[in-house]
Amino acid sequence: MLKSLRQCSLFRYVGTLPEDVLSDKHLPISHNKVCFISIALKSAYFSLLCLVLMFSLTAAVFSQDTSQSASPIIDFNHNATNFPLNGAHSGVTCDGCHVNGNLTNTPTTCVGCHNNGIASGRSVTHPPSGNTCSQCHSTNNWTAFAFDHTNATGNCSDCHNGKAATGKSINHIATTNRCDACHVTSDWVTVRFDHASVNGACSTCHNGVTATGKSANHIPSANTCDDCHVTTNWTSVRCDHASVNGACSTCHNGVTATGKSANHIPTSNTCDDCHVTTNWTSVRFDHASVNGACSTCHNGVTATGKSANHIPSANTCDDCHVTTNWTSVRFDHNATNGACSTCHNGVTALGKHSTHIPSSNTCDDCHVTTSWTNVRFDHNAVSGTCVTCHNGTVATGKNTAHILSSNSCDSCHVTTNWTNVRFDHNEVTGSCSSCHNGVKATGKPNGHFQTNQQCDTCHSTTNWTTVRFSHSSAAFPSGHNARDCADCHIGNSEASAWRFPAYRPDCAGCHANEYKPGPHKKYENPNTVFYRVDELRDCAGSCHVYTDSTLTTIKKRRNNEHRSTDGDF
Repeated sequence: MLKSLRQCSLFRYVGTLPEDVLSDKHLPISHNKVCFISIALKSAYFSLLCLVLMFSLTAAVFSQDTSQSASPIIDFNHNATNFPLNGAHSGVTCDGCHVNGNLTNTPTTCVGCHNNGIASGRSVTHPPSGNTCSQCHSTNNWTAFAFDHTNATGNCSDCHNGKAATGKSINHIATTNRCDACHVTSDWVTVRFDHASVNGACSTCHNGVTATGKSANHIPSANTCDDCHVTTNWTSVRCDHASVNGACSTCHNGVTATGKSANHIPTSNTCDDCHVTTNWTSVRFDHASVNGACSTCHNGVTATGKSANHIPSANTCDDCHVTTNWTSVRFDHNATNGACSTCHNGVTALGKHSTHIPSSNTCDDCHVTTSWTNVRFDHNAVSGTCVTCHNGTVATGKNTAHILSSNSCDSCHVTTNWTNVRFDHNEVTGSCSSCHNGVKATGKPNGHFQTNQQCDTCHSTTNWTTVRFSHSSAAFPSGHNARDCADCHIGNSEASAWRFPAYRPDCAGCHANEYKPGPHKKYENPNTVFYRVDELRDCAGSCHVYTDSTLTTIKKRRNNEHRSTDGDF
C-alpha cells in the first residue's frame, strides 16, 4: 500500500515525502519542495484534495508497523502555519491536536489543549497563575521551567510555603506581610522593607546580625525599639523612659542628654528617686542619698534654712533632725556652737534654777549633756565668792578650828589641792596670836621681848625679821626708832623707866652717865671751867664758850651740835 501511495499522480506533483515522515517522528517537510505545494494551492479544489489525501495518508502510515522501514511519503511545512511544531510538540501525532481530523479551529494557546481534556493540564498543586504557560514552560522540557512571577495570580505564600517552593527561612523575621510587600521577583535580595506587618519585636531583626542593632553608645534600654522610634523616621525619637533600664545618669550626664545643673544639690541619688519622667519639675524629695551637708540646700535660698530663732549650731542638721519628721528632734549638744545659756536661759530651754551657785553661763564647765546631775565642778566658772557655796550648807564650809579670816577662801587655797595652802595674812581677821601661839603656828621664841602687843605691831608678814615699831607716846624722843628695844627697855619690859629721872625728859634722863665734860668747855679765864651734865641736860641745846667767868661775852657759839636724828651721837 505504501508503494502505491508513493506512485500516486498527486505526489508526482507534490514530490516525495522523506522516509522518516512515515515513522513515529513528525519531522519538518524538506524546504526545497515548497514550490510544488505552492502550485497545488493555487486551486482551492486542489488544496482541499491534497489535505484530504494527506490526512488519509497519515492515518494509513500510522496504521502500519513502525518497525518497517519506509521512504518519505509527504513533505508538510508546519512552520508555514501560525503554530510551528517545536520541542515536544514536534513528536505529537496530528490527531493529538486535530481531534477527529478537524483541521480548523484548532486551539493555539497552551490551555486550549492542556486542559486535562485534549492533553494534560495543570495539576491541582500547580501554583495559581495565568493561562500563558509559555511564560514559565518551554516545549523542549516541560519540567525545567523559568518562573515568571508576573503570571502568578496567587499570593507568594501559595507557592513559597516550604513545600511547593522555598518558603521563609527559619531565621526570617516574624511577619504577616505578603512577600511582595518587601521583595520583588526580579531581585529577591534587594528588599524594600515594610515594617507595618512585622509581628515580631524589633530586636528580633535589629540585633546587630540580621539587621543593624543598637549602637555601642545607645542608652541602656529594653529591646522594644518602637517605644521610642518610628519606622518612618528613625532619628526622630520620642523617648519613653519606661523602657530605659539603665540609671538616669547613664544618659543625663550633660553629654548624651541634659545632666544635673550646676546648682543641683549634691547627691548620689538616681534621678528617679526624686523626679518622674512625666513631670520633671514636680519633685518628691528623697533625702536618703543626698551626699552634701543639709545646709548646702537648707540655706534659706535653695530650700528653707534655719529660722531666725534657731539655736546657734553647726549646719549639720541631721545631728538633731530626721528627714521623715522635722519637728521631732533628737538633740545633740555636740553640734551646738553657742554657749549653753543661749538656749538654757529659762525661755528657750530650762535655765539655772534659783538656788544655783553664782557662776558664769558656761554650763559645760561643770555639766555634761549626757548626765546633767553628774557634775565635774570647775571653780574657774564660779562668779561668786567661795563662801557663797562653802558656807556649811551648800558645800563644806570652814571648820571650827579654822583660823579667823575673811571668806575669800581662794586667797589661801586653790581648788586643785585644798590642803596645799599659800597663806595670805591679809585675809586673817583675828590677831596674830590667835595662830602664832606656839600650837597652831610658831609663837614668840624664848627671850622675845615681853609685850602684850600683837605681832604685827612690830613685824610684817612679808619680812618677819625686820622689826618696825612706832612709839606713839609723846615722851618718846624723836629719832630713836633705829635703836634696839633693849637699849631702852633694859628690864625686858614693855614699860621703860627713866634711868636718871631728875633729868627727864631731856637727853640726860637716859644718857647722863654717858656725858663727857672734856669737849664741853665753858670758859678759860681766869681758869678753865667745863659744863656740868645738869647744865647740858638737853644735848640738842647750846653750849657756847665764853671769854671769862663773867659769862657776858661769847667767845664761840655752839648750837644743835647733837641731834637724835643723826644716828650717831
